[in-house]
Order: sequence, then structure tokens, then C-alpha cells
Amino acid sequence: MLLLTALWLIGSQLSAPARNTIGEAPAALHAESIVIQTDAGDAVRGWFSAGRAGQGGVLLLHGVRGNRREMLGRALWLHEGGYAVMLIDLPAHGESGGEQITYGLNEGAAVRAALAELRRRAPGERVGVIGVSLGAAALVLGHPQPAPDAAVLESMFPTIEDAVADRLALHVGEWARPAAPALLLQLPLRLHVEPSQLRPIEHIAALHCPLLLIAGDQDQHTRLVESQKLFATAVEPKQLWIVPGAAHINLHDFDTAGYQAGVGAFLAAHLHRASITPSGAASAPSR
Repeated sequence: MLLLTALWLIGSQLSAPARNTIGEAPAALHAESIVIQTDAGDAVRGWFSAGRAGQGGVLLLHGVRGNRREMLGRALWLHEGGYAVMLIDLPAHGESGGEQITYGLNEGAAVRAALAELRRRAPGERVGVIGVSLGAAALVLGHPQPAPDAAVLESMFPTIEDAVADRLALHVGEWARPAAPALLLQLPLRLHVEPSQLRPIEHIAALHCPLLLIAGDQDQHTRLVESQKLFATAVEPKQLWIVPGAAHINLHDFDTAGYQAGVGAFLAAHLHRASITPSGAASAPSR
């Protein structure tokens, strides 16, 4: 009984909203505040910064219990590079609506709505997504149509079962892994979501766009073997970047120069109009 009570309390904490007052965007971003309505009924708040014609646009998606400010370093870098940039608070995060964190379901609806809004605000531009952890899963589970023109997925869990078991092992001990199914039994009761709906590895092959998957080799929230399985399941064209020494942290801050070089080349190749050949394939940028 004590274990069941503890698991119920853990479930309450994991699904509780992570609200924060965000405030104004930094002046250097030259952004305006936006509100987007999702088909799940949530009001999603964020910032939009216009870019230069032909450079493309990027949607930035933060991790669980974070908010759009988590992505500011990436946003300022992309803005300086001429990209149109959109940052949002996922549902139940930051200043967005939403009563509970659903680990990809309502968050996926927000991704669909945000991509549509980015295309509306940056007409004619090729658009990409950078998603971190929950943000990455929300993109994959959201099945946006049309798909983005490029996707960067960072530290994404393959299944909710793996995510819960890894976190129990990390914070409680390896002996706690078998308790994951009992914790997951709460999903239908609390969120009206089945674990089978929260398995990005079963949907990543349907993300029909160039993919850059990034993982830290010291990440214990999403272990390297899990990221390698995700990569194996994804379809071409795809790239895998394993960041030496990195855990489940902000990879842009961890290795800013390496991140901007690698991710910058990937985005330029697939989003800049000058990098797209007449056949529609992306050519590698000169270095």
C-alpha cells in the first residue's frame, strides 16, 4: 500500500502543470508575442521573430517542465542567421493553457498548430523544427501534415515505458525499474491516454523529412542504446550526432560551437533556398 501511495504521488507530480510567468522577449530577438489555438482546445503562447527571405523558419520546442526561455540561446543564434523563429510554451507549460502534461498527446496538437502558424507568418519559406526531449516527442507523435522540411530531435525518449523506467532507475535505483508499469497504469485514469499512444519509436518512420538525431553519450534519462534504436528505426535521409560527455542537458549550451556548426549546416542545407537543387534535394553547404 505504501508503494502504491508513493507511485500515485509521483504520478501527480509528473502530470502537474509547470506554469511560469515568461515576460517579454529579449530585445535582441525582435519578437512579437503570439497566441495560437490548438485543436485540443489549448491556448498556446509564444514569440515569433521574422527572418530574411529565403533563409527558412524554425520552430523551437522545449523539454518537459520547461518553457520557451529554455530555447532562447538557439533562438538568438538562429535569428542572427536570418531564420524566422517561433518559440512556444507547450500546453501546461509556461504561460500556455492546458490542465496536465500529457507527454506528447496535447503537446502534439500544439506542434501542428504552431507549424501551421509559422508557415502563415513566413509564407514561401521552408520550415524546420528543433525539439528537445518532450518537444521532440511531441513533433513525432503530433504527425503534422505537411511534415516539416527538416527536423532536429534531441534527447527524445523512444517509449513512455522507457522514459519512466529510466527515471525511476536514475532517481530511486535500478531496483525500481519493475515499478514502471504500476506508475503507467495511471495514464488512462489521469490523462485519458494509453501508454501505446506515447511511443515515438513506433511513429518516427512516418516523419517524412530529413532528420538529425542528437544524443548525449552520458544521458541516463534517454540512454544511448535507446537513441541508437530510434535512429535505426528512422528512415533516410538521417544523421546521428552523439555528443561526448553530455547528459540530459541543454546541448546547445554544453557545446555551443559544435552545436552551431553541426545543426547550422544541417538546417542551411535543408531550409535555405540557395541550398536546394532544382530536383528538390538538399546540397551540402560549403564549409
